[in-house]
Amino acid sequence: MNRMEAIGSPARVALKKMPIAFLPKTAYTYSGRFPEKREENKKRAYKENAMQKATVVIPNYNGMKFIKECLESLLEQDIPLSEYHILVVDNGSTDGSRQLIEDAFPDVSLIALSSNTGFCHAVNAGIEAAATPYVILLNNDTKVHPRFVRALCDSMDARPEAFAVNANMRIWDRPELMDDAGDRYCALGWAYARGKGRPAARYDSPAEIFSACGGAAIYRKSILEEIGLFDEGHFAYLEDLDIGYRARIYGYRSFYEPAAQVIHYGSASSGSRYNEWKTELAAANSIYVIAKNMPILQWIWNLPFLLPGFLVKFLFFCGKRMGILYLKGLWNGVKKSFSREGRERKVPFRWEHLGNYLAIQGQLYANTLRILKKS
Repeated sequence: MNRMEAIGSPARVALKKMPIAFLPKTAYTYSGRFPEKREENKKRAYKENAMQKATVVIPNYNGMKFIKECLESLLEQDIPLSEYHILVVDNGSTDGSRQLIEDAFPDVSLIALSSNTGFCHAVNAGIEAAATPYVILLNNDTKVHPRFVRALCDSMDARPEAFAVNANMRIWDRPELMDDAGDRYCALGWAYARGKGRPAARYDSPAEIFSACGGAAIYRKSILEEIGLFDEGHFAYLEDLDIGYRARIYGYRSFYEPAAQVIHYGSASSGSRYNEWKTELAAANSIYVIAKNMPILQWIWNLPFLLPGFLVKFLFFCGKRMGILYLKGLWNGVKKSFSREGRERKVPFRWEHLGNYLAIQGQLYANTLRILKKS
């Protein structure tokens, strides 16, 4: 599901009214403490089944076209439902999809939010309600393989150091092609999907990645409790990169698991890969990710890469007649980063994390070379 479908036009209007793109209902800090609990979510938390290992959290906003097939595939896993839990967080849908879930899927739990609060808030509500060691985030416009849940859980069990594992995401109408085999981030300030549009057969081995795509990935809840949940200051776009980056600062790693297959509709046929709202918001968040996660010396060190990276992106969007919107988004990102809320969310530098910062810098260089080599 692309973020336009996750959020919807009402949230787009609300966001444009806010100069720095922060939602007022943000209760999270990112200094290594457990995020503040919301009372309404605690009341909705289900009782933990001692056998359950994972909760599948699906954010839904007007997903009538997809949600039925998504849930049916999740209920056809090769492990019994007693070993995992399915939780839909509805973001104030008005198309009947919430009613469909209530009526047709009695084995699926539902958190029904009264209004559309955005992707990050919805998944955070689901994570807070989860009473299992692992949380799987899944977009509603997906259909999963019967081994999906088992493969993700097995991958986490085998890697105690893993924060997250990315599923094998294929393009819906061309499943022989990859949609996402894990996300990469480079010194140019670009985030990109590993394997996008390439033959899936090339990505049949597990691999370490920079961060997991939140459209189909499993997360270790104990680490989320340590480093904080998804930053609602993003609202949408790059929030999964941000949390994967934050986990790396704390010394945790992310991986790709080819056995956990899922087909994804959004990037294949949504027709919204480039649009005005996404361009402006993603540009803002590209600045915000840097300001949040890089110590000042590191972003100064990377300026010789970041400046040409942003210039290339600007010229690219000029070709799509959205260059001014891209610049506006970058400026919004600067304002967001240096606002009071932005400063509070910055990951504090700690000397014990120095080795992790150096390892991250190596990843930024390596992923830049991969772009140049088109690998």
